[in-house]
Amino acid sequence: MTPAEEREFDDLLVMLKETRGFDFTGYKRTTLVRRISRRLEALKLTDYGEYRDYLELEPEEFSRLFDSLLINVTSFFRDPGAWQTLREVVIPALLAGKPAGKAIRVWSAGCATGEEAFSLAMVLAEELGIDEFKERVKIYATDLDEKALQVARAATYTERQMSEVPAPLRERYFEHVDSGYAFRRDLRRQVIFGRNDLTRDAPISRVDLLLARNTLMYFNTETQVNIIRRFHFALANPGYLFLGKAEMLLNHSDRFEPVDLRTRLFKKVGSTLAGPRASWTSAMGAGEPRSILTELKTAALASGPVAQIVLDGAGHLALVNSKAEVLFNLNPRDIGRPFQDLEVSYRPVELRSVIERVRTELRTVELQEVIWHRPGQADAGVFDIAVVPLQHADAELVGVGVNFYDVTRYHRLRDELQQANRELEHAYGELQSLNEELETTNEELQSTNEELETTNEELQSTNEELETMNEELQSTNDELQHINDALNARSLELDQANEFVASMVRSLGDAVAVVDLNLRVLVWSPGAEELWGARADETVGKAFGDLDIGLPFDELLPHLRVLLDDGSDPRDWPDGVVLGAVNRRGRPTQLGVEFSRLRVDDDGVRGVIMVMNVLDQS
Repeated sequence: MTPAEEREFDDLLVMLKETRGFDFTGYKRTTLVRRISRRLEALKLTDYGEYRDYLELEPEEFSRLFDSLLINVTSFFRDPGAWQTLREVVIPALLAGKPAGKAIRVWSAGCATGEEAFSLAMVLAEELGIDEFKERVKIYATDLDEKALQVARAATYTERQMSEVPAPLRERYFEHVDSGYAFRRDLRRQVIFGRNDLTRDAPISRVDLLLARNTLMYFNTETQVNIIRRFHFALANPGYLFLGKAEMLLNHSDRFEPVDLRTRLFKKVGSTLAGPRASWTSAMGAGEPRSILTELKTAALASGPVAQIVLDGAGHLALVNSKAEVLFNLNPRDIGRPFQDLEVSYRPVELRSVIERVRTELRTVELQEVIWHRPGQADAGVFDIAVVPLQHADAELVGVGVNFYDVTRYHRLRDELQQANRELEHAYGELQSLNEELETTNEELQSTNEELETTNEELQSTNEELETMNEELQSTNDELQHINDALNARSLELDQANEFVASMVRSLGDAVAVVDLNLRVLVWSPGAEELWGARADETVGKAFGDLDIGLPFDELLPHLRVLLDDGSDPRDWPDGVVLGAVNRRGRPTQLGVEFSRLRVDDDGVRGVIMVMNVLDQS
């Protein structure tokens, strides 16, 4: 990332800490960048600044972001081999070290949705028995994700989540419910779920067993060290730590020792007592002749592997062995000379003040890792120097001994060993980091796979719904097709009926008009159009009395009323009437009008048919 992107990313982390109380600064940055980048891609945003603004506008995005950052990948008895070692090695040792009836405290850190906490509950219940488990065991399960803790408190799991639980354990410890399987309510009281931030909150203390499986791998090195220190404090002595397969504790041998490194089971290292100091002495037999003893001492001093110089009480050089002669270019002529006049008194280090201090305090003074760049030597030598007071049996000072221990080879080996250790630690660190990255990626892939499986199931369900809808639409289409066929048949019948009516109207006379009960025109024949000069589209649907034609409507209306009265006497029905009218050309016309009732199926009156014939035209 560029410096500007780094600043925007840091500002985003500060915002999450200040507004939501989630401090992700101790998490591995590469993991955070990767997970947050996925949210940016999903929302089609380009930078962290835009995402921060989006969070302020859409608070619901916080929960989606935390779901992405807090990867809750877990299962019952994850890594079965590790759980088998826990059952066979750690649990028996833990119980053997606890007095009968004493409480057993367990902490599951980073418990996610609770599967591992309940797995441990089943292991302990199998080992102790149900009744003793209820009396003695408390399992504290903590996580940072409140949504995951809600799932854990419900203790209800689907058939797929229960796939790793052996059938006998499923029968003993779970109850079948509508949504899957629920952990037994009477045992659930021994498992207490709560929120805990491993980087900030106080640890649960005096626990006998601590599970933190694939939790440390999400944190950077500095945060991991702090968390491991908290774990060490939280554990009783002895206490056991159960980690995930991506976590090694290679650099924490002062706090934890492996019980089974392959399965990541560790034991807390308590205070240790130093062993007894070793000492040695040597002595000559009291009965040895004096001359032999003197010769032996002289030969031993001369041939010793350590350069030795002895000063007498006056500070003069008294004895020098062969190693010191070669190392400091001394010769027999220097015997008896004042030590302060010799080069060795100030090179490789100032010894005159040290010798005076030894004379005064009558105790040995040691100078360690004195570096001496000798002329003509490419590499510097390293010496440990011991200045020792030489005393008689009555504690009277008779001289001073100066011993030069050449530790150049050991110093070089130590430096090489330290360098090798640093390189090894660095390699272990890189390997651990790569292993944790691999495990993180694996869990992300597992999470993504589960999401894809869920999406696939949703798509399958949607596909089934679409298939059902398609069949329903097909059925509806068939029904509509039948209706359409019926309508086409009725339309054909209607066309034939209309054609028949039109034929009848044309056959009745020159001009035919049909009106309904409200005297509105239903039919207006072509003869009527020719006689009155009004087209059918101008008359149909309109009141007959409102038509602008030369027909005297007032004279015609009484006859129409009689005909439309369904209860009238047939003897009163008019057969016809002759009226004076004016045709469309404005000429007076004698018009004969014949009437017929328009009836329906129940013999009721629906209207009147009028046939108008011209009798005489002026």
